[in-house]
Amino acid sequence: MAETEGRNARHVRTGEVISLSGDKTVTVQVTYRKHHPKYGKMMTVRKKLHCHDERNECGLGDTVRVMETRPLSKTKRWRVEEIVERAK
Repeated sequence: MAETEGRNARHVRTGEVISLSGDKTVTVQVTYRKHHPKYGKMMTVRKKLHCHDERNECGLGDTVRVMETRPLSKTKRWRVEEIVERAK
């Protein structure tokens, strides 16, 4: 999941744009499956990330790849790296 470039290793996630929060900001929902340590059940975990979209390209429902970055505001720590698939 993390890029292996020494001290500049950053996490990369893929998720769906669920909200166009404001100017140059989108909310991305990242979904992944996790194994419960005690009960063994597979759980679906969802995380909402506030991401920086420099060119305001993202649309609602787009699948995007986001990369961890320095803090840009109170809640934004991720930036949109690329749009993997446009919404239909």
